[in-house]
Amino acid sequence: MRYEEIIEKMKTLSKPENVEGMTRYGINPKNNLGIPIYQLRPLAKEIGTSHGLALKLWDSKIHDARLLACFIDDPVQVTSKQMDAWAEDFDSWDICDQACTSLFDLTPLAYEKVYQWAEKEKEFVKRAAFSLIAGLAVHDKKASDEKFVSFLKIIKKQSTDDRNYVKKAVNWALRNIGKRDPSLNKKALQTAKEIRQIDSKTARWIANDAIKELESKKIQEKLKKKWKNGKNC
Repeated sequence: MRYEEIIEKMKTLSKPENVEGMTRYGINPKNNLGIPIYQLRPLAKEIGTSHGLALKLWDSKIHDARLLACFIDDPVQVTSKQMDAWAEDFDSWDICDQACTSLFDLTPLAYEKVYQWAEKEKEFVKRAAFSLIAGLAVHDKKASDEKFVSFLKIIKKQSTDDRNYVKKAVNWALRNIGKRDPSLNKKALQTAKEIRQIDSKTARWIANDAIKELESKKIQEKLKKKWKNGKNC
């Protein structure tokens, strides 16, 4: 499909009535056509992988087109400059998370960007660092535990950032590391308990929420079962 055809197709899928509901969930209504993800995913499959089209769709500044760009881009062709530019454009948690967990975490630059973005001040750029960790913990099955142990240090350091979209991503990253395998579960829990001792309401929330899930019977049984079967979590 050509760029113009994609834009026209999205206009036919537009659901303005959805935008108000999305706004209530913290999704930016600006340039938002209200197209549900479950309709964008099949469209992405129809289009296929295309780095060039992804760049054009992103540059359209249409919220839904940017989501689509995350689904069709080729991670092999994504550059450091592109990742930084898109991160600077993030203006909504859903765009940030889809870019990080559907595209950026598949690139060879993902680990490098975690360390870079975690030190940035801009809210959604910093969130992107922890969204990347959350995505890598699930998708990079071959990564060593050591890589995620290093991430735990970053999580602890940034656990006092009280901005909503940052603290939730820090918590998400911590929980996903702790659900990866039994060893990382113990290390994530230890980190969470250290974070809980910090004199910060935000840090305590991050820690207590993570501990509640990571110590739960459901997660512990799931880890034991997957480990017994020789599968990465």
